[in-house]
Amino acid sequence: MSAMLGSVSRAAGSPSKRLILSYIFDWFIILGIAAVAGGFSACSPNTRPFSLSDGSISFPHLKHETVSTSTLFLVCLVAPGIIIFLVCMLFVPGPAVTRQLAHSTNSSSRHSPYLRAVIWRRKLWEWNVGWMGLGLSLAVTFLLTEGMKNLFGKPRPDLIMRCNPVLVDAGRYVVSGVDGGALVTASICRPDKQSTLDDGFKSFPSGHSSASWAGLIYLTFFLCSKFAIAIPFLAPRLPPLPSNTTSTPRSDKPYANDPRSESPLPTESTNRASPADNASFEIRNSAAAPPTWVLVVIALPIGTAIFVSASRYYNYRHHGFDILFGSIMGFVVAWFAFRWYHLPITRGSGWAWGARSRDRAWGIGVGVQGYVGPEGWDSASSAGHSPERKTAVNGDGTGNGTRGSTGAGPSAVDPDLESGLHLDGAADDAARPSLPEH
Repeated sequence: MSAMLGSVSRAAGSPSKRLILSYIFDWFIILGIAAVAGGFSACSPNTRPFSLSDGSISFPHLKHETVSTSTLFLVCLVAPGIIIFLVCMLFVPGPAVTRQLAHSTNSSSRHSPYLRAVIWRRKLWEWNVGWMGLGLSLAVTFLLTEGMKNLFGKPRPDLIMRCNPVLVDAGRYVVSGVDGGALVTASICRPDKQSTLDDGFKSFPSGHSSASWAGLIYLTFFLCSKFAIAIPFLAPRLPPLPSNTTSTPRSDKPYANDPRSESPLPTESTNRASPADNASFEIRNSAAAPPTWVLVVIALPIGTAIFVSASRYYNYRHHGFDILFGSIMGFVVAWFAFRWYHLPITRGSGWAWGARSRDRAWGIGVGVQGYVGPEGWDSASSAGHSPERKTAVNGDGTGNGTRGSTGAGPSAVDPDLESGLHLDGAADDAARPSLPEH
């Protein structure tokens, strides 16, 4: 691995240490969020008064859970992490991009180390941000879930069984209400373990539901992005400008002379296709539905998340609203984490955002538009690019990205691959990683 990274660095330019340290710090932030959430998990929650006659919290306390915490860890973190790694290693950047890159550089055996370096750099970058998005999704969800559990202190459906209340002289624990509706405090409980009772006041929101949806829905977004699994859509189109505005007669009715504003008058050639028919034909052929079997790719993680959530209901661990709220929260955080690091599914050709620029790696001041600048992300010592690198970036006239004419470092689309990774146009489909042919 070190030899491979060294080859990437020598052939394709070295990222600056400033930039690398900023992304390492990003990882520490994500891990720090998870650590704070773990601290919240170890704290005792608020204990909401409850009624001993409340049937909604009188369900049996099952010792065995259908989905244990260790199983949840494997399902929402380990499995998605492995799948993301395999996709990045096996399918990124895709055969079409590799061919286009080789063609743009007039590749020969002399250039092959550079081509391999660029391809491996893309693989490693997509792997890194794929894992960062997954980690951010789960860490933020974990933090929100554990914090809210402690704040709300809502009783679980099996709280009475966990409590093992003292019924003799129970009146001394009553805080409000009378007779059968009296509310008592947790001081009436005599549990086998205090941790068991504390966990009984952590019903809202469901941690299994939020974690499973945060991890598995992020994986769903990732796979949909990489393999173009989306409902067909029409890209917005701007109306063409009039070819000769001076010769158009004036009218009090806006767009009165635009042939698109009214239905065309009947002509002798009524059986011929009208311009509107041709436009409709072009529109309907601008997109198509993916093969139906790819729905399995999104059905499996979503179905797994639903199963995990449902198990918390029939195991008497959570009320219905706790599960619903946790699932929605996990879904929203997963979408946020995905869009934080990745382009939109329908317009991003399957790619993640590029790296920040070298001088903007740690932040920007007021008046600076964004985190991508003309200096790129290469170290200052490697700012001079080899002839084959410049050919790959600018040789076909398409590599003049937002980072300057030298094409230093990746933008939203890496200039090293920009000749084959346009965000618009026909190259979109060719640039997307491909599923294996059968």
